Amino acid sequence: MDDPLTGYIRAIAICVFRNGNRILVGDARDPETNHVFYRPPGGRIEFGEPSEVALRREMREELNVDILDPILIGVMENLFTFDGKQGHEIVFVFDATLADRSLYDCDRFVGTESDGAEFNAVWLDLDAIGPGTPPVYPDGLVEMLKNGQQEDACRLFHADARKA
Repeated sequence: MDDPLTGYIRAIAICVFRNGNRILVGDARDPETNHVFYRPPGGRIEFGEPSEVALRREMREELNVDILDPILIGVMENLFTFDGKQGHEIVFVFDATLADRSLYDCDRFVGTESDGAEFNAVWLDLDAIGPGTPPVYPDGLVEMLKNGQQEDACRLFHADARKA
């Protein structure tokens, strides 16, 4: 199914698996700007699909893993530019546990996007993120996690990121 980034608001579900003060993210690069960034694993919610079902499906597709105990910890709005195109997402942010506990001992492992492109899934220390490091998107996610605001799942966070 065609999944353009422009012309409509796209709903996605992502997961911030935790490993101490670290979260699991995938590395990516904007093809137009060559801008490197990180984003927790996840993807599009299909029409008629609950966000938790989409999250479980995306984790199987991208990381080939099952997850346990997913909890919605926040909802964010993400406005961005990727590959020269404007995008607009509503992001359901979940926390969960990886069923394969051995992955918590890996520094990195390989994931696969829906188009077949591979990415590195890495554990990123929240305190190491800052000037001089690739940003984590959606914009505002790191602050939400550091400030403990994830405990209020009903709060809406607005991230006006101009990059993916």
